[in-house]
Amino acid sequence: MTNQAAAHRRPGTRPRPAGRTAGAIALLAAATTFAAQADDIAISPAGLKTLGTIDARFQSYNIEMVEVTGGRFWKPYPRTARAFDERDRYSARPPIDLANARLRLLAAALSPAYLRVSGTWANATFFAEAPGEPPPGFNTVLSRAQWRGVVEFAHAVDAEIVTSFAISPGSRDDHGIWKPDQAQQLVDTTRALGGRIAAAEFMNEPTLAATGGAPAGYDAAAYGRDFKVFREWMRRAAPGTLILGPGSVGDAPSPSGAGLATRDLLAASGPGVDRFSYHHYNTISPRCGGHDDPAQALSEQWLARTDTTLRTYQALRNAFEPGKPIWLTETADAACGGGLWDRTFLDTFRYLDQLGRLARAGVQVVMHNTLAASDYGLLDETTFRPRPSYWAALLWRRLMGTIVLDAGKPAARDLHLYAHCHPATTGAVSLLAINTSRGTSRTLSLPDSAERYTLHAAQLQGTIVQLNGKRLTLTPEGQLPRLEARAAPPGTVRLAPTTITFLVFPNAANPACLSRRSGS
Repeated sequence: MTNQAAAHRRPGTRPRPAGRTAGAIALLAAATTFAAQADDIAISPAGLKTLGTIDARFQSYNIEMVEVTGGRFWKPYPRTARAFDERDRYSARPPIDLANARLRLLAAALSPAYLRVSGTWANATFFAEAPGEPPPGFNTVLSRAQWRGVVEFAHAVDAEIVTSFAISPGSRDDHGIWKPDQAQQLVDTTRALGGRIAAAEFMNEPTLAATGGAPAGYDAAAYGRDFKVFREWMRRAAPGTLILGPGSVGDAPSPSGAGLATRDLLAASGPGVDRFSYHHYNTISPRCGGHDDPAQALSEQWLARTDTTLRTYQALRNAFEPGKPIWLTETADAACGGGLWDRTFLDTFRYLDQLGRLARAGVQVVMHNTLAASDYGLLDETTFRPRPSYWAALLWRRLMGTIVLDAGKPAARDLHLYAHCHPATTGAVSLLAINTSRGTSRTLSLPDSAERYTLHAAQLQGTIVQLNGKRLTLTPEGQLPRLEARAAPPGTVRLAPTTITFLVFPNAANPACLSRRSGS
């Protein structure tokens, strides 16, 4: 029997006692056991084999450049039943308060992480010492004080900065070729402020250059020419900064719209990235014309869209940048600010399932968009209070380490299992079990005691979530509550419909988890 099969074998019958009567009793007992446990999946945490490792900052997040500068961003949906008017898609907002104590507290709890400050608005943002009007060829201004806020926030919450640079007409010479002078100012200022840019993409989403602030007629050849200038400048000006690229979106079948093909961009630019980056959204929100049914949000077809996109970019990575680690630098359920259910518990299933799938597939970093803006934010943009997916992110951070284990494939299509070494307890294994069925419970058979953390909501499209039956909320003092486990003894554990459960096996003594702490 293979280790994977052993990890998920169906419990069988026991040896028959001697004697005819005893044999009959045993046969009846065996039949009863089979009927009761036919759907059980036996978990053997000690025997789970290593698939690979992920970056210590695997779970990361975006703060859009327009949040830092202030400006018009995706307007949150109205709280009333009034129909959303897609013509009313933007709202003006002041710069985000990166010194806010609650924001820093909650971001620090997810650390270590990467903080990506980029987005479409970054493509046309002018860096200046003081606030003012943007010069021709730019749309907005990033001041030194605002960038200092980013650097100080990153220091305070143990996040490393990732960004991209302006590529709009104002960043070019008389021949239309990109100039690094603006990027150089940002790099120099970051250093002067005691910060560091850990990684950078040349621009945000070059596949959508036509709508992303690039000059009219910008094509793959122009990108290739500019990227070579960028790469040469980066190696000279910031040799310690990882070059990410291309940061594309839309090559896999998606509603994002057609643009430049990544294959053409990579052919024109040639090799030279340190990490291969891409973006993924399952769909587009109603702000951009999307109309999706929440009934499909837990389906395999919906959840597997991230796999389809990854396969597309893996093939491009293999063709043009073989062996380079893959980073997903921007992702959420729905582009354009998030879908109607993205702030609710319903999207928490996708959030965790995507992390599990991508870690299993070897993706090194996943950066959620956003930390605290519009409907896809992990935090409410007005109060900075946690939404359901924030609590899921916090449990992932505390329980799922950097060593990825093979949890196997359960028999039930609506049960998703992912396993990692625990990040802090040597030898311990953490199992994430997601039951996406809306009406059927699933059961696991545990060989040893475990610590159980189950997320549940009375309303799937609600913002109130419970952990082991207790509502999750900040304390009256504004602190994070204790995330208390419930003891799960050896034997059968029931996974109710539409629940998410983490099981920690502290005594697993899994060899893969004994060699070193898996959170490092």
